Amino acid sequence: MASKPGILTNWPWKPLGSFKWVILAPWVVHSTYSFIVNDPKEKDLSYFLIFPYMMVRMLHDQIWITLSRYRTAKGRNRIVDKGIEFEQVDRESNWDDQILFNGLIFYIGHMTIRESCYLPIWRTNGVIITTLLHAGPVEFLYYWLHRALHHHFLYSRYHSHHHSSIVTEPITSVIHPFAEHIAYFVLFAIPLYTTIITQTASIASFAGYLAYIDFMNNMGHCNFEFIPNFIFTIFPFLKYIMYTPSFHSLHHTQFRTNYSLFMPIYDYIYGTMDKNTDTTYEISLKKEEDSIDVVHLTHLTTPESVYHLRLGFASFASRPLLSSNFYHYFMWPFTLWSVLMTWFYGQTFVVERNTFKNFNFQSWVIPRFHVQYLFKWQRETLNKYIEEAILQAEMSKVKVLSLGLLNQGEKLNKNGELYIKNYPQLKIKIVDGSSLVVAIVLNTIPKETSEVLLCSKLTKVSFAIANALCERGTKITTMYNDDYAYLQSRLSSESKKNLVFPGSYTTKIWLVGDEFNEDEQKKAPKGSMFIPLTQFPPKKLRKDCFYHTTPAMITPPSLVNVHSCEDWLPRRVMSAWRVAGILHALEGWNVNECGDNMFTIHKVWEASLQHGFRPLKINHVA
Repeated sequence: MASKPGILTNWPWKPLGSFKWVILAPWVVHSTYSFIVNDPKEKDLSYFLIFPYMMVRMLHDQIWITLSRYRTAKGRNRIVDKGIEFEQVDRESNWDDQILFNGLIFYIGHMTIRESCYLPIWRTNGVIITTLLHAGPVEFLYYWLHRALHHHFLYSRYHSHHHSSIVTEPITSVIHPFAEHIAYFVLFAIPLYTTIITQTASIASFAGYLAYIDFMNNMGHCNFEFIPNFIFTIFPFLKYIMYTPSFHSLHHTQFRTNYSLFMPIYDYIYGTMDKNTDTTYEISLKKEEDSIDVVHLTHLTTPESVYHLRLGFASFASRPLLSSNFYHYFMWPFTLWSVLMTWFYGQTFVVERNTFKNFNFQSWVIPRFHVQYLFKWQRETLNKYIEEAILQAEMSKVKVLSLGLLNQGEKLNKNGELYIKNYPQLKIKIVDGSSLVVAIVLNTIPKETSEVLLCSKLTKVSFAIANALCERGTKITTMYNDDYAYLQSRLSSESKKNLVFPGSYTTKIWLVGDEFNEDEQKKAPKGSMFIPLTQFPPKKLRKDCFYHTTPAMITPPSLVNVHSCEDWLPRRVMSAWRVAGILHALEGWNVNECGDNMFTIHKVWEASLQHGFRPLKINHVA
């Protein structure tokens, strides 16, 4: 919001929240009904297409959002080398308000302006008039309106809201107060209304003009340069009538230059062209992909998780996916399509980039879902994906690759050891993060705790925790004879004294795994604490017990805009498995942590605190 919000700052339908689109329902129903039942000569195609075209515009914007986030995550041709904070994501979550506003105006215009009805598909003279009026009065008037909006009176009340975004995204282009959008629509209506009253309007001139505005707006705010230099070499005059992403990016970083809408000619005429425009353009074009220090390799979880990736819907991606929402059911056709595409044609892709203490991190996603990791016949395919990602990271000179979610596992790849054995010459270090997971759990359990119930199958992590607890004098109880026998065979003579079998369900602290079920929960006393040792959160928790999230850490403030790849974790939180890879790079630990190897627990814990990470505490009483 602007620093001193003026009148007509908020959109009038803001109280409706997610239901704001119901405003158009009467017109959508009426236009559809009349198009279906009317005689062919009375069908008004232009009236019927208003709402579908609004949806096409939203899809167009979403494609730009995804493309921009993907390109800036890789780093090639990036203009402003900074991250985007969640405050900006929240501020720009209402980007569809502008499309809703346009749709409302078009429906009202159809009702009140007789000449706007029954438009033909094409009229050449209307297209020419629209082009000339945009290049002339629209661009000229916008330039001076924009300069007026930078006067301190209007800037503090309106335009500062837009300029709160220094690092722009495509949707930043339409993030303005309601009053500004009214002014912009009046400008853009000049060609549209002129063609209406001169009876030269057509569906093509209207749709084409809106598509041009959307495309240029998105392009100017995408934060990566892609307009090739040879275009301006062959056609030098284009620099006066077509701006570039770097041209408008300078307006957001310098504020007092590059005011033009899409045609920079008026900045040349009135002397407001930024002196660094050409230099910024050349530097951005030549910028190569980032040199990456750490890669976190994760995968999709549920079919709906595709929307919560950073490349997905902007507002969804900034919130954890805790459960299916009502709107997910309406999106199932697209969800099913995305599942099939990833199944048959998917390949590992970059989803996020972060920087911290001059180190660059990326998150890569394998296009496979949680359920696919449960099938034995999928293991060969999954290992092939992981192996290819490791080799690609090796070629890119990545220092550390951490295995996230089910990309590590005893049955799948022996906690990553398979790849070290297959490629012993690898310089990249493979990290499964087990030492930090153990450290977080050990520091979660109060020192004075006398007894802990191990209700999880024995894994590399659960055995290390049990061993450490026994060594510090805490009794470990288990209800399963096989687990007891395994611990007896592995623990030292002194530690065995703290091993209890059969255990008791009266213990207040439970270490639980994926197999922890509702029946076992019922046996826990009221007020028990459940600490999961897995990467996935437990389900159907009792309402009279405490539970932790999966082992995770809150990130330091300087590590901005952390979208958790584990899509149930809150903002600015990373799983312990992901943090472990970062710590190995920061500390320069040139060792693998996979297979049976585990890094020094106290050392990784102290390093995490030293770098500003903090364990995520109990977040819920179920």
